[in-house]
Amino acid sequence: MTSPAPTLVKPARVLGKHIVMRDARPDDAEFIVGLRTDPAKGRYLSATSPDVAAQRAWLEAYARDDSQVYFIIEDRDGTRHGTVRLYDPQGASFSWGSWILADGRPSGFAVESALMVYAYALQLGFTASHFSVRVGNESVWKFHERFGATRTGQAGEDLFYSISEDAIRASFDKYRKYLPDGITVVPRAPDGAAA
Repeated sequence: MTSPAPTLVKPARVLGKHIVMRDARPDDAEFIVGLRTDPAKGRYLSATSPDVAAQRAWLEAYARDDSQVYFIIEDRDGTRHGTVRLYDPQGASFSWGSWILADGRPSGFAVESALMVYAYALQLGFTASHFSVRVGNESVWKFHERFGATRTGQAGEDLFYSISEDAIRASFDKYRKYLPDGITVVPRAPDGAAA
């Protein structure tokens, strides 16, 4: 008998070495809009309305949506530095994106947050990931390739990638200094609220 495919689960928080990834809330709307509408940061993202109320409404709907996990990336003091989203589970593979880090973030936040995404997904039972990166976003697709992602195709402006469990685990070894003790997952309270 085959085991059921893993599913995405929203925790309250995932703790790394320097980073806390916490579930996004409606009061994060202005921060998210600021990141997504920044001309440099939003260049390779799907278009985002500058309407903070619309983003707040999206986050309110997201709170009831079990098909994805949207994290705010913070430091241990609670200062917000970015976002990342896990979505589109296909069997044992998940996709991730909406990965935006603010200017002035602490050094190493890109590597640590990527490791945390993979560590959390593996804990949920996923064993691979699939995602796309815009052709022009060279620094990001090179980053993923250094992690062991393999380019699987291209359609227009999008490059498609996958990464295996072996490559993910090799990245944990390669970048061990960024996440030496793995992650700690803080589950949501029984009422569904963030703990």
